[in-house]
Amino acid sequence: MTELTKTRVAAGVVLRAVSRGRRLDLALDEAVQGFSPRDRRWVQEASYGAVRFRGRLDFLLNLHLHDGLASVSGAVLDLLRLGAYQVLYMDGVPSYAAISQTVEQIKGLAGGGGGRMANGVLRSLHREGGEMARFPSFQEDPKGHLRTWGSHPAWMIERWLERWGPAEVNALVSFNNSPPPLSLRPLGVTLEEAFSLLANQGRGGRPAGPGIPCIILDDGTDPAQILNQVPGIIQDPGAALVTVFAQASPGQVWGDLCAAPGGKALALAGEGAYVLAADRSLTRLLLLKEGHDRVRGKLSLVVALAQNPPFRELPNVLLDVPCTGTGTLRRHPDARWRLSLETVERLARLQGKILQAGSRLVPRGGVLVYSTCTLEPEENQNQIEAFLLKNQEFSLAGGGKVGSEFLDEKGCLSVVPQKTGFDGAFAARLVRDR
Repeated sequence: MTELTKTRVAAGVVLRAVSRGRRLDLALDEAVQGFSPRDRRWVQEASYGAVRFRGRLDFLLNLHLHDGLASVSGAVLDLLRLGAYQVLYMDGVPSYAAISQTVEQIKGLAGGGGGRMANGVLRSLHREGGEMARFPSFQEDPKGHLRTWGSHPAWMIERWLERWGPAEVNALVSFNNSPPPLSLRPLGVTLEEAFSLLANQGRGGRPAGPGIPCIILDDGTDPAQILNQVPGIIQDPGAALVTVFAQASPGQVWGDLCAAPGGKALALAGEGAYVLAADRSLTRLLLLKEGHDRVRGKLSLVVALAQNPPFRELPNVLLDVPCTGTGTLRRHPDARWRLSLETVERLARLQGKILQAGSRLVPRGGVLVYSTCTLEPEENQNQIEAFLLKNQEFSLAGGGKVGSEFLDEKGCLSVVPQKTGFDGAFAARLVRDR
């Protein structure tokens, strides 16, 4: 009997938790408590890879399962995906070890018959490989190719193809399937000072681009070590551009009504604003407080519902609303499998309520910034168009500090991953004229 390694056991636990609805990043953190950094990295690579490439792996597994994917239980399928990812795509993992370990894991769930099935399927996969040539052709069947080789759900691919066409969607899918870099947004120090502090620790990075207050850190950088040395937050340039677009000034008062986990609230405070950070979750607000303890700025925390805020008036309001997050799928690969058209519709209804509630706090001359990290029009442009039809006392005002390459034709922030190389982001800056 093969003795199971704790890393493979942990990776299996992560995948099972994700299948039950747990967020991948949280499931990973729970499964690797007490692991060495090396073992944690292995579990992360295996579990994230099996989730990210689930569509690709399922296509291949279906070719080798006699009665298809439906013939195995969800728990067994999770382990088959994990084994297949190791065999096909994890460099440095001996195929015999991946196969024997997966067989033992599945025997524990489905007995000897399950183990024999897993052995046959994984050995066949190892012989035949997982190259692109085994999948639907991009030229002849772009939807089939992007769904299987590209590993995205069909409903998502269909709506993106209608909007952008095959070449651009292929670029977006490739972006989502690439490992995200680590980006630092310094707060309370300039970029030049931050680079100097990094150099003092023997660390490096590169500027994210003109007008973007972020440093793309070198691969292998430990974020916890960096944050101990450089005041700031870990934030993708796409998210950082939202607060640049907001044009906060020192001394201004801002209400961030959907504040947790806090990156944008901390960034506003870092610009010298006084921020009332509200969120429905006390637990998430406490995480925000931990971040605030590392950086400068004036910030107060309030537990509140964004659709029923406990404020009479706020001169500036940020609504970074709950959204489907389809602009951040490279960081959250499990989200692509949790989402559905119904999720888009449900969140769009909630966003409309939050937008209307937040607008009631803004006095004449005040600013309302609505933002998301999704690519879906129902949550972005359509929300703003519907709001302006009902609330003609507001008008769009552009973000003068943001480069034109990040603005759409109406002056809204529009960070599109396949065009910018950053996580997706949308923001509209609205001014109350009367």
